[in-house]
Amino acid sequence: MASINSTGTLFSQQHLWHEYPFYYVPRPSFFPGISDQALSLAAPVVAYWASSLLFHTFDISGWKWLDKYRIHDSAEVASRNLVTRTTVIWAVLFQQVIQTILGVFWMSAEDSSVNPAAEMEQLAGVMARSAQVVLSDRAAEQWLKAEGARLVYLTYWWFIPAAQLLWAMCVMDTWQYILHRSMHVNKFLYKHLHSVHHRLYVPYAFGALYNHPLEGFLLDSVGAVLSEVLSFMTVRQAAFFFVFSTCKTVDDHCGYSLPFDPLQWLSGNNADYHDIHHQVVGIKSNFSQPFFVHWDVLLGTRLTRKEIELRREKTQKAA
Repeated sequence: MASINSTGTLFSQQHLWHEYPFYYVPRPSFFPGISDQALSLAAPVVAYWASSLLFHTFDISGWKWLDKYRIHDSAEVASRNLVTRTTVIWAVLFQQVIQTILGVFWMSAEDSSVNPAAEMEQLAGVMARSAQVVLSDRAAEQWLKAEGARLVYLTYWWFIPAAQLLWAMCVMDTWQYILHRSMHVNKFLYKHLHSVHHRLYVPYAFGALYNHPLEGFLLDSVGAVLSEVLSFMTVRQAAFFFVFSTCKTVDDHCGYSLPFDPLQWLSGNNADYHDIHHQVVGIKSNFSQPFFVHWDVLLGTRLTRKEIELRREKTQKAA
């Protein structure tokens, strides 16, 4: 078989390595005039208030067709929460200012001289060596000529970024589960930090990031940094991830169980699931956020609506 140094000659469709997928823009910044670093800081803030505004529009619309999707009616939202919406807005804005200032120092400039074709050439070498181990030299050479270039292209532009995103989501979930549960188990942490968020007994969208500032830093800012670093994301990937996680967090607090909401299709960790956690019956359950429920399942802290109903039925029968 050809030497590893000449591996590229085995890939008959190398021209693919000079083509870009629809989501990639081959210039120093994704949007002209806005650096990717600035985009990664501003986009989550814009996404937060834009998505919150959508659900707030639902809240004040008076549209009757939405009633069947509301987890709580409007009167309950107004009467049971312990803090005004104006206070929530200012607290969230303060947290976002702090996060943005921290991000200015954290997000560094990215090397604009990255050459995707050269990186795919390196990836091709790895795949060629792997093919040599798994297949015979003859079979490996034939396979690389037939499918190798396309697989390199798909791996570089799609498989690796998808794996990075999934891993970042898992890191975020793990970090937030550990801290979130700790803030409920430890009475001091709950009283002085996490109880602020639970003043929203009935959650609504723009209260998603209503937290004590220190909790916001530990839970959200540190969680985002860990997710980005441990998944080896580029600045643009990080910007997408930050927007995605922000929209998911807002959606989890929106107060609607919407069958047409794609973010609520992602997993069982949705607005209804998180709403249980905000109620007295579920305050020691459903710590997972913002993406999946696997930690609640594995560690026995998951509580569903069906289980709540079964508890109520047993209580009524006992009475």
